[in-house]
Amino acid sequence: MRLMLAFAAVVGLLQAVPSTQPPRGLTSIRGIKVGHFTLSERPTGCTVILVERGAVAGVDVRGAAPGTRETDLLNPVNAVEQVHAIVLAGGSAFGLDAASGVVRYLDEKGVGFKIGRATVPIVPSAILIDLEVGSSEKIRPTAECGYRAAQSASSGGVSEGNVGAGAGATVGKLAGYGRGMKGGLATASIALDGGLIVGALVAVNAVGDVIDPQTGRAIAGVRTPDGSAIDDIKRLVKSGVRPRASVGGNTTLAVVATNAALTKAQATKIAQMAQDGFARAIYPTHTMYDGDTVFALATGEVTGADVTTIGALAADMVAEAIVRAVTQATGIPGYPAARDLDAHPR
Repeated sequence: MRLMLAFAAVVGLLQAVPSTQPPRGLTSIRGIKVGHFTLSERPTGCTVILVERGAVAGVDVRGAAPGTRETDLLNPVNAVEQVHAIVLAGGSAFGLDAASGVVRYLDEKGVGFKIGRATVPIVPSAILIDLEVGSSEKIRPTAECGYRAAQSASSGGVSEGNVGAGAGATVGKLAGYGRGMKGGLATASIALDGGLIVGALVAVNAVGDVIDPQTGRAIAGVRTPDGSAIDDIKRLVKSGVRPRASVGGNTTLAVVATNAALTKAQATKIAQMAQDGFARAIYPTHTMYDGDTVFALATGEVTGADVTTIGALAADMVAEAIVRAVTQATGIPGYPAARDLDAHPR
């Protein structure tokens, strides 16, 4: 049983027990499709979360070095209620161009916000920086990459690891890129017998280490100087070693979703609560070197669901997806994966 359920049972947040049906991650929520496009020229790419029927959305940005598009529109005081896709991409600010391809894809299908005779797709986006990984920083996601990711989107199982926005993701760069490890992308979800579903998809490119919340042990992060094992990042922080990470060279991105009916203000609160998953599974997080951002989507099928319950479960799923992202990743030159150091949780 997942982490938060034991705690939630104690405090009485949940009125239902988990369904025995195995989850499929974010796409276990009806109306949500996920597609990736991964560039073969170097490890980078983009991931598209399509909600063509529209979904109420919120966002919470905690990192000090974010790169985003259309996030102001998600402020609860602003007018547009629904979005039609979320795009996560590598490539730093260049990767924001991937969202334009998704806009084109949705425009061709007539999906979007009605403005007179026009239909305008609403596609917020956020990027992570992976430009130091691979052969050339000139290779980054484009609008065509976003278009092709949208074309590939499906409601089936979501590919994980070195795919899409997680293709060039790395972790544990507090002591510099040369001692980091491979990050990645993963998803998780939980379904309650009452019909409520909460899921998360996370691209993990953190400056900090990934910590297994169940054991408190680092499973991917800063390696020892000889590169053979994971160093003790808390010891490094407490020793006063000045970080060698580059500003904006990192960032973990997440999309949490539920089939509940929520307002924009409630979706924003869910995004805020989901950031707790970052704090459980990444150390340190929300730093000056990260642009950590969480989007929240609500498809509106289940009425009367409790916002606190959804937020607690969203944080759970974020933490679970973060751990999965590094355990599903495979190593690339210069960045071994958790499985390479036999460091994944048992």
